Amino acid sequence: MINWSINIFIELGIFRRLYIEHIKQLLDQLVNTQWESIHQASDYISEAIAENHSIYIFGASHAGILAQEMFYRTGGLAVINPILPKEVMLDIRPITQTSQMERLEGYGRIIIDNSGIKENDILIIHSVSGRNTISIDMALRAKEKGIRLIVITNMDYSKKVNSRHLSGKKLFEIADIVIDNCGEFEDSCILVDGMEQKVAPTSTVMGASIVNAIVIQVVEKLLRRNVEPPVFHSANVDGGDEYNRKILEKYKEHIFYM
Repeated sequence: MINWSINIFIELGIFRRLYIEHIKQLLDQLVNTQWESIHQASDYISEAIAENHSIYIFGASHAGILAQEMFYRTGGLAVINPILPKEVMLDIRPITQTSQMERLEGYGRIIIDNSGIKENDILIIHSVSGRNTISIDMALRAKEKGIRLIVITNMDYSKKVNSRHLSGKKLFEIADIVIDNCGEFEDSCILVDGMEQKVAPTSTVMGASIVNAIVIQVVEKLLRRNVEPPVFHSANVDGGDEYNRKILEKYKEHIFYM
């Protein structure tokens, strides 16, 4: 019987292979369980674009990476507006401030009221635990204003933790559409021998897969409506800047990050 030491595992790259294989399994689970929710989300967004409403996305701290993933990039929809309040973004210092601001009662309502979002617009909120006050405040205020709410979260995680909001609600309980990222409780997924804390989070790769799947379906549905999808070309190819300027001009009434 071979005695597999931790050093041999590391040398063979077993743990990193486990991570890749695990992500593949989670992606399969996503396809098998969340496709209908992704389909519904793309319905909401394509309808909103066709009817001249605006699309917004928010996430605090690392959850905000999806907001950055979706806007102003090659192959992305030009009409996605990120909500990026400085106090909960990763470039703030000290970074521990983000954890404090996520839990500040009333802050999320202020963000919504100053975002420019209007009735019948779409708000996407990404929160892995779905428990923090900022996202729940935003969600509740959005619903008061007649905004359609799409939530990307981790249902297993969210159901195992308590809400930090005074209402006792968690984010998935407020949403019109919930998309489960199918990730791990506490997000990280690989337990290396000798460690008590797992490593290698799942939410970013799963979330990016979700939002890009939504974008693809939105484009398909806009084409069926005979609406030209407002998709950016690369600014690093000849003609890209000119093409993108035309999109920005055409949709300037619904683009708020310029």
